[in-house]
Amino acid sequence: MIPFSRTVGWITTAVIATGLFIGLVIFRLSSDLPGWVTALATVGVVLVVGALAWSAQFWPAIEYRHASYRVDGDGLEIHRGVIWRVVLNVPRSRVQHTDVSQGPLERSYGLGTLIVYTAGTDHAQVMLRGLDRADALAIRDHLLPREADDAV
Repeated sequence: MIPFSRTVGWITTAVIATGLFIGLVIFRLSSDLPGWVTALATVGVVLVVGALAWSAQFWPAIEYRHASYRVDGDGLEIHRGVIWRVVLNVPRSRVQHTDVSQGPLERSYGLGTLIVYTAGTDHAQVMLRGLDRADALAIRDHLLPREADDAV
């Protein structure tokens, strides 16, 4: 999970940094402002890119330490959040259906996202990202109804 999140973070940082540096070059070439203003803009861009780079490298490990989940006979409980902590309880009786999805990067790391659709409007879709694909499939199968309740 951490290497995947770092890869996503570095890709995001590279895209944003490229845009900021191109914008900075255009600003410096087309601006008639004093040199200290362009220097201040340059320092601002460097600080923003530095913060993004720090976030890409170190935040995934911090976030991972504050995330957990538990699956039992009653359902699924998810704990996450570093600054704002959230606990989501999904009772098995409220589960409508489940999906496991993989994007191209997730597939290359062997990860998947479990999506649980529930009855009701509050948290009607709960996502559990960064699971091993086999674990996501096992949890999906565990949360499915055990007896045939449908009248179809």
